[in-house]
Amino acid sequence: MQDLTFTCVDFPTRGETTIGKLAVGQGGKGSNQAIACGRAGASTVFVGAMGRDAFADQVRAFYRKEGIGCRLALKPGFATGTAVILVDQKGDNRIVIEPGANELLSPANVPRTLLTRAKVVVVQLEANLLTTAHVLRVAHEAGVTTLLNPAPMRADFDPKILQFVDILVPNETEFVALVRQLPHIRHPQFSESNLRRMPPAQLHALCRKFGVPTLIVTLGSRGCFVSEELGFHHIPAHRDIGVVDTTGAGDAFCGGFAAGLVRCSGRVADAARLGNATAALSITKAGAASSMPTKSELRRFLSLHGRAIGYSTGKSPN
Repeated sequence: MQDLTFTCVDFPTRGETTIGKLAVGQGGKGSNQAIACGRAGASTVFVGAMGRDAFADQVRAFYRKEGIGCRLALKPGFATGTAVILVDQKGDNRIVIEPGANELLSPANVPRTLLTRAKVVVVQLEANLLTTAHVLRVAHEAGVTTLLNPAPMRADFDPKILQFVDILVPNETEFVALVRQLPHIRHPQFSESNLRRMPPAQLHALCRKFGVPTLIVTLGSRGCFVSEELGFHHIPAHRDIGVVDTTGAGDAFCGGFAAGLVRCSGRVADAARLGNATAALSITKAGAASSMPTKSELRRFLSLHGRAIGYSTGKSPN
């Protein structure tokens, strides 16, 4: 995705035009997650689709500089996906995307050996959903850990793909949308306010209804809630972080978490701590892919901030 980021004092209200500053850079949820994962120390390959335009060359050069594998399928006649991002003075954001060539990513564009030989496969919902389902199924049947970040949440999301998901990582908005949408749960009136008021044990019970082994709800400034089959725990966010731009924070968590699964031999709580740290550092910089922290930055940050963990029950935090 090509990011067009406008920074402004406040978000415009309905009918209002406001003046801001424009920055252009690499983005896209899958790409951001791959950059975060690679910078956090895991060997990473990104697979995506682009239009036959100048942006494809820029992305290849960016990935070469990062030392991360990149397989881009070029789709003639279609533009590279684009995201328009508004960022206010508090660092909060509003985002509108056009997937563009991503909707044409096909199973043939994803080398099977990449999926079956990986330790972790991460997908999100900015690409063609049939291909996303194919990737999850192939990797899952090969015994590879699969992670789905259901973002952006879509009306055409097929709940059947959850049978191939080992780890589901929604944010609060996406979690609420899934609770409303999944046929075996379907609470149409459920809201983010309901989510924030839920006692931990009740939230864990709701998470278990999703039918995935591990569900992690990212809670922004409140950290993340980890629900596993044997118990749950809350990992608080890092405090006193100077917020510059929250764009890509969820991607940073997913990429850092995936790297943590590899580096920590599958220990979910330790991986989530690395995800939290990756997200915390990402919001101290402007931009999406460019804001992802390096392995050395993460090491310094964790040496200063330690391993934070909140309440837990059932399975001991690993």
